[in-house]
Amino acid sequence: MNLRSQKRVAADVLNIGVNKVWFNPEKKEDIKKAITKVDIRELVKQGIIAAKPKKGVSRFRAKKAALQKRKGRRSGSGSRKGKMTSRLPRKKSWMLRIRAQRKLLSLLKEKGILTAQAYRDLRNKAKGGFFRSRRHIKLYAEDRGLMKKDGKK
Repeated sequence: MNLRSQKRVAADVLNIGVNKVWFNPEKKEDIKKAITKVDIRELVKQGIIAAKPKKGVSRFRAKKAALQKRKGRRSGSGSRKGKMTSRLPRKKSWMLRIRAQRKLLSLLKEKGILTAQAYRDLRNKAKGGFFRSRRHIKLYAEDRGLMKKDGKK
């Protein structure tokens, strides 16, 4: 039984592709009799002709990968593209480092552990990029004897 023309008309009526049209196998005789668009619309209303459901792309694997990334996985050297400075720019890295160092220095000055002169000296060194980290500042100040114990030198 050739229902090609009915399928084409049904696709046009349903506004879908020919391969997405579904015919009820038990009602093939009724479908064969339908030759106009009005007949096809009537069969669609009755549920004899219908559109096949749309197939979606599963998001399961994407969600699973996203969950792992949130946990900090999948970020090894093989997953990276670009230089380290494109992932964390030099300026951002500098800002994080210098702000932490300046906060430490002002805290030490407030507590009276650093003198105004030592504070100024260390702050200028930090500004010049001399220190790698807060820990480096502490080590440097202790080695040079710039830190006072309990507010006394």
